[in-house]
Amino acid sequence: MKINIKATGIELTPAIASYVNKKISSIEKYLTKDADIVAQVEVGKSTKHHKAGNIFRAEVHITGPGLDFYAVAEEADLYAAIDIVKDEIVRTATQLKDKRKTLARRGAEMIKNMMKGITNSFKKR
Repeated sequence: MKINIKATGIELTPAIASYVNKKISSIEKYLTKDADIVAQVEVGKSTKHHKAGNIFRAEVHITGPGLDFYAVAEEADLYAAIDIVKDEIVRTATQLKDKRKTLARRGAEMIKNMMKGITNSFKKR
């Protein structure tokens, strides 16, 4: 997975960059093992004039073959916003994985029932 980090309104320090890389890299185990996956991460301040409140923003957009995940979080702490975005992406990726598994099982069950129907029709003759 390729991770692109962009900072708006703040300086991208090595500490922030390594924290983002660590958190976003941990998402990779929930995704397909494909080299074409790109994670666009934007961190920074949401406004220039606010001094308190939810002023830090983290935004992640993950794209790849069959993937398109997007999450945004605004918090009082930049690291908390990054954690929330990571958790949201993991939740979305897990839902997609479960959905694909359910569809595969449903398709296999339909084929099994169809085969039983064919077998039963031959036994009746």
